[in-house]
Amino acid sequence: MGRTLEINGRQNDKSLEKNPERFTNNVTEKGGDPENGDPVRRRGHETSELEAATHLFKGSVGAGLFAMGDCFKNGGLAGATILLPIIAVMCVHCERMLIRGSVLAVERTPGVDFLDYPETVEKCFEHGPRPLRKMSRVMKLIVEMFLCVTQFGFCAIYFVFITENLHQVLQQNGIDISMSMVMLITLLPAMIPSLMTNLKYISPVSLFANVALLFGLIATLTIAFSDGPMPSVGDRHLFTGGAQLALFFGTALFSYEGIALILPLRNSMRRPEKFSTRFGVLNSTMFFTTALFIFTGFVSYVRWGEEVAGSITLNLVVEEVFSQVVKVIAALGVFLGYPIQFFVMIKILWPPLKRSSNCSQKYPITSQVCLRFLMVMMTFGVALVVPKLNLFISLIGALCSTCLAFVIPVLIDFVTRAQVPKALGVWSYIKNILILTVAVLGIVTGTYQSIVEIVKEFK
Repeated sequence: MGRTLEINGRQNDKSLEKNPERFTNNVTEKGGDPENGDPVRRRGHETSELEAATHLFKGSVGAGLFAMGDCFKNGGLAGATILLPIIAVMCVHCERMLIRGSVLAVERTPGVDFLDYPETVEKCFEHGPRPLRKMSRVMKLIVEMFLCVTQFGFCAIYFVFITENLHQVLQQNGIDISMSMVMLITLLPAMIPSLMTNLKYISPVSLFANVALLFGLIATLTIAFSDGPMPSVGDRHLFTGGAQLALFFGTALFSYEGIALILPLRNSMRRPEKFSTRFGVLNSTMFFTTALFIFTGFVSYVRWGEEVAGSITLNLVVEEVFSQVVKVIAALGVFLGYPIQFFVMIKILWPPLKRSSNCSQKYPITSQVCLRFLMVMMTFGVALVVPKLNLFISLIGALCSTCLAFVIPVLIDFVTRAQVPKALGVWSYIKNILILTVAVLGIVTGTYQSIVEIVKEFK
């Protein structure tokens, strides 16, 4: 089913860094069953570069895009503008390390064409230094746990986002219903696309979501510019520190929430080699996303200052009809990202459930529909008890997103390079230790401060 290549020496390792795609196996239509957890991927529904970019953009903006005002409030105008591109470069570099590790793991695993994130970690440790091989299964479970918690949190936050915006609009129009009832209304539109089992079928939903997101953002920023003279930049904090900077880091990492989609999107492409080239899907999408984050955050914080909300749409004057339209469309754009994030979570939960349950094997379609229904209801239930959107964004970003985006890819890089003579040079050690240092600081400070603020809200 494709060739097996033995990676030897520093020269091969360098060539892989320059062009990891040349080691990718030819994709076949035959093989194992991914529904049962087999890492072989069938290619019956291949996506184009545009479709992959659409999914990645949608998976990277979501509620985080509209939280950029709060992000800049916590980071300061100058501080956030400097730090966001640094975080973006680190994210892209770690995503490329993840892709490199996946390609190497595929080449060292006979009969396999593609591996997703948890499988990549497992296989990298299996083929890594002998003392670490026993940790392969544990590492896979850890990654699956973080992925599930992260994607679960994203889905719950999407419920909160649309509910807060719709509740404002409904109250303004004399419809006095509770936040819980508004959230209940959103259950059906969340359930229907979540039953779709292939990214190809979700493409129209994702494309419409991107259009709605961009319209909502452009309209919100237009209102921000047209609502009288902009306050002076001097009236805003240029830099912050301590607790606020910790919250900034968590929100920023949450906003770059697409790492869980990197390998599934690349694996589903008609031409996977186009994903991580210099001007490929990954670099182009992340550059555009970062530029959009900086512009949105800067303008939002300058306009609304310390009053900027966890979603900038909540700062719009709800009495104006146009503002109400913007709130609804922006909320719809964010909410239609739900099936993309939900897809990753089900992809992890379903295979072990199917293997371990006779009922799931006998009635696979019914069982998977029941699982999807249950998980949608669980995200709905968690969303009901979220006291404040921006604090949970920071918590999930600081704890789970940081581990997935920074820590695990660095561990993969160490493990894979340890098997290649002289591949772990001084630069690799310095670079990876620097990334780990930033990640650990972000995890500790961001998680602690987010929990402190959430406890205050509950009190």
